[in-house]
Formats: sequence, C-alpha cells, structure tokens
Amino acid sequence: MDKKSKLLTIGQFAALHGINKKTLMWYDEIGLFQPAFISPENGYRYYNYYQSSILETILLLRELDVPIEEIQAFMRHRSAASLEMLLGEKIEELDRNMEHLRAVRKTLVKHQNDMRTLLTMDLSKISTIQKEECHLVTVDIDQTTSFDRQVEMITAETQKYQLRRLHDASYGTMIATESLYAGNFEDYSRLFIEIPLPIQKTGLHVQPAGKYVRAFYRGPWEDISLCYRKIFDYAREHQLLLTGYSYETIINENVINQIEDAVVQIEIPVKANTSPDAHGAIPDASGDV
Repeated sequence: MDKKSKLLTIGQFAALHGINKKTLMWYDEIGLFQPAFISPENGYRYYNYYQSSILETILLLRELDVPIEEIQAFMRHRSAASLEMLLGEKIEELDRNMEHLRAVRKTLVKHQNDMRTLLTMDLSKISTIQKEECHLVTVDIDQTTSFDRQVEMITAETQKYQLRRLHDASYGTMIATESLYAGNFEDYSRLFIEIPLPIQKTGLHVQPAGKYVRAFYRGPWEDISLCYRKIFDYAREHQLLLTGYSYETIINENVINQIEDAVVQIEIPVKANTSPDAHGAIPDASGDV
C-alpha cells in the first residue's frame, strides 16, 4: 500500500469533522493547519487520521470564540501547559456566560409570570401567598431623595454587582409597615434590587420566607393609600398582622408608555394577629387605630 492510499482527501477529512473543505483550505493558506501531503502532480491536499485530534482542538477553540491570532500563537508553542492554561481561561469565561444566561432566564420567567398575572388574575382581588426567602440589594432613601439621585444610586448598585444592564434585575420600593400603620403612605425608606445571580456578599437585605398579603393597584400615585386601606380591611378580616416591609414593584412596565398605566404589585409579610390591641394594631378604614 503506497503512502497516498493511507491518506484522506480534503473532502473526506472535512466530512469526517463536519466542516466545509474551504475551511481546511483557508487554515492551510494562513498557516494554521496544513495537510500531511500535497500531490506534486495536481496540488491536491491529503490528510492523515492522526491529524484529527489537532484539528478538533482548533475547532473547539474556534467554537469558544478564541481569535485566530491566539490559536496561531498557541499552535506555534503547543504544549500541555499552554493548553491547560488556555482551556482554564475559557472554562472561567463559559462559567460567567452560563451564569449570565441563568440570570437572563430567571428575569424572563419573572416577566412572563407578570404578564400571566395581568392576563389571568383579578387584579382587584387581595390574596395570601407563600414566598421563598430572597436576598435584596437595598439603597436607603427618604422623602427628600430626588428622582435623579435615586437613579444614580440604582445605577451605582447595578454596576457594583456587574449587571450587564438594568433589566438584568428587578427592582422596586420598600415602606416599613410601621409607617403604613401610622398612615404615612409615602414614607418610602428603601429602594430594592433583586439580582438574579448567586451573590456571596454580606450586607444584603433578607426578604423573609413565609406568608404574604398580595394586592395590586392601578391609579394615581397619590391615591395608593386606598389600596393599603383595603389591605388593612383584608388583614383585619383574616386576623393577620402586617410585618416588616411592604415591597412594591411595577409588573407591567414593559408594556406601558406612561406611569399612569402602571400596575403596582404590593406584597407584605404577615403573621397571625393574636392580639389586636398589641403594637401594630390594624387601623380601620378611616385610618384611625
């Protein structure tokens, strides 16, 4: 058997690796991957089976978006150490990309659930739901904090946690239930950001697991107290005590053009109210305790 019979044609070798033979011709032209033999009679390129592992390494690096120049440099000084280092870098990059895709998926699921809520739920209904524990990034505000300043602080926090864009997270406002019971319905104390990435950082606000009262409000912002008074009535009827903070989020911001059309979701942790005369007694509809 002669030397040529042990070789694969460029078409056979390309088919073996699932690529176009023009790719092999280009790799040869730039000196990245050359055939084992070129016929002096007709210039045809031939490859041997033992080149397969080298080509597969190149194809893997290309799939990982390694630039041709980097692959050429690697091929000139190919070694176990250099390949281990290069693959380690790409594994870290893949992990970051996968983490981001998981975060994007979580955000998409949240938006989809919000749209289902808008389409299927009676938004005038108040209900009790069960929530899992959630860790939130928070920014302290008060009634003197301007909107521009709030935007600056939100932007700084999203950059701190390396979000690619603001909508990689969900965000909203918090108001202490003590303020609600006191009738101070505009006494917002924090902005919150729910980052859909695993974070190993201290200083996060824990939104506790457990039962929550959930309500929805659409209307002028100055009249949101009407919704809270309905929540008070619901809590009194079901012998519940509002605790912690009220978490407000706009669930339809992706499909509205003006803030007047916003649907605000309100969720407040609750526990059984065994002593209506204790601290935090529920006010009646007039706002009196």
